[in-house]
Formats: sequence, C-alpha cells, structure tokens
Amino acid sequence: MVRYYFRFTGRVQGVGFRFFVSMNAEKCRLTGYVRNLPDGSVEAEVQGTASAVEKFLDMTQNDAYHFIRIDHIERSERPLKEGEKKFRVAY
Repeated sequence: MVRYYFRFTGRVQGVGFRFFVSMNAEKCRLTGYVRNLPDGSVEAEVQGTASAVEKFLDMTQNDAYHFIRIDHIERSERPLKEGEKKFRVAY
C-alpha cells in the first residue's frame, strides 16, 4: 500500500475535473480525497496499491475530457491513513 499527494494545475476547475478524478479513483479502488484549492489548482490524495495508483494517474492524464487541460502534476509520497474506507470529493 502507498499514499500519494497530487496537485494538478492547468484548466482543472469548473470543468468537472474533481468528478473525473473521483471516478478514476473509484475505478482503481483507491481511497482518499480530491478538492479545489483557492489558487485554481486541484489537490488529491490517493491510497492503494502502487500499481492502482499508477493506473489512476495514467487514466487521469490520458483519458481527460477535451475541456480539461493538465499542465503540471506535483507528486509526493505521504504516510498511509489506516481505516480509510472510500474516496471522497472534499469541499
């Protein structure tokens, strides 16, 4: 199990990106959250197997809707959160 923090910049707010990230995380059976940040970026923490996290990242980068544009992804490893049961959209 691994947990990663991602910060996505580009055209990622107001285009359904949080919903898209949430769908991909659920498809990959990941837990964690996604939320908008005041600077126009979107952050997410995802937890699961290393292969599931890589699949999630690939889906998020390569299967994005035409109105989503990811310019940069910041990535860092985080400590696991024991007992986390699902992925959620945070507000």
